[in-house]
Amino acid sequence: MKYFALIMTLFFINFNQKTDKLTGRYNYLIEDEGSYILKDKITFSDSVFKFDNKYLPKGKISYGNVILLDNFINTDLTISIPKDQITKDTIPFYMHDKQSPAANYLDVIIGKGKLVRIK
Repeated sequence: MKYFALIMTLFFINFNQKTDKLTGRYNYLIEDEGSYILKDKITFSDSVFKFDNKYLPKGKISYGNVILLDNFINTDLTISIPKDQITKDTIPFYMHDKQSPAANYLDVIIGKGKLVRIK
């Protein structure tokens, strides 16, 4: 009986865990002079993302305290997303330039925008 209760407890713990990964399809909007401009659609799956525009490269997602999207539009642009925001339908993000002269390029924000989930 003890083993049955233990197995059931572990089953429900695993069943109720939420994913901490970006999944699904989003529109991405870039802020420009106080207004947002719709750019393209992005599809996230596990640790990669791709644009609907076939000429833009696929990118890699790094999960940690902050979620980083590498190879976003070009190889020098990285997007950071606060981890607590990924469960929302509208996710704010910040753009960083890897070629920034700052010691840590993530400290310098060169732009921002939003990801809006497509349902």
